[in-house]
Amino acid sequence: MNASKILQQLMQQATGSQNSSGSQNNSGSQQGGGGMDVKGMLDGLSRQLGGGSSQGANQGGKASSFDMKSLLGGGAMGLLVGSKRGRSMGGKALKYGAIAGVGMLAWKAWQNSQEAKGGSANSVAEGERVEVLSGEYQERRSLELLQAMIMAARADGHIDEQEQALITEQIDALGADQEMHSWVEQQLKAPLDAQALAREADSPQAAREMYLMSVAVTDEQNPMERAWLDQLAGALNLPKEVVDELERQARQAG
Repeated sequence: MNASKILQQLMQQATGSQNSSGSQNNSGSQQGGGGMDVKGMLDGLSRQLGGGSSQGANQGGKASSFDMKSLLGGGAMGLLVGSKRGRSMGGKALKYGAIAGVGMLAWKAWQNSQEAKGGSANSVAEGERVEVLSGEYQERRSLELLQAMIMAARADGHIDEQEQALITEQIDALGADQEMHSWVEQQLKAPLDAQALAREADSPQAAREMYLMSVAVTDEQNPMERAWLDQLAGALNLPKEVVDELERQARQAG
């Protein structure tokens, strides 16, 4: 599968959507080293958040631009929030910044929660951010985050068969291979199971990223979606202070 490629393009789409609404400068994206980089976006978020990031980030490479005009309003992310929900692609319901900087924001949330308790935020055991992973580790994390995103988008039951087909079509347009295509179709039809999803998390950092990605595509005021987030937070064993901080980061980044 090419899950990491799809996730990277969704992150770039989120960055492009933020740029189009004037929330940040169009700095493009960068790729280099081992993992996905999106350096311009991450640098902007780092300045916004005070420079927080996990250890091991080594960014550089060749800059490239990403034109999202043709995808706004009809792209995969727009379809994931569902036309029936009456949400605006330019509004705050879809938290573009949380998707674009999911790894950094999740790490920052953990840092803040640790500092509030007077603890250390430098534990290697927490795991790395998705942006600095590479190879099979990046692929696995990307699948986890895409799965979390799709399940969260389905939490209110408003994605019908036609919308499922459109989502699959848009994912294909982002470059999904046949295996990825089949996996997306399966995820759109699979039972919503927070415990099963949580078992896919390969580290505490992965759990935080999965929750943040879920928050990014849900309406916290919708009772069904709020219930899904609560179930997922419990299944991921996320402390309340971390959950609160992740949701705060998502709101700020939106």
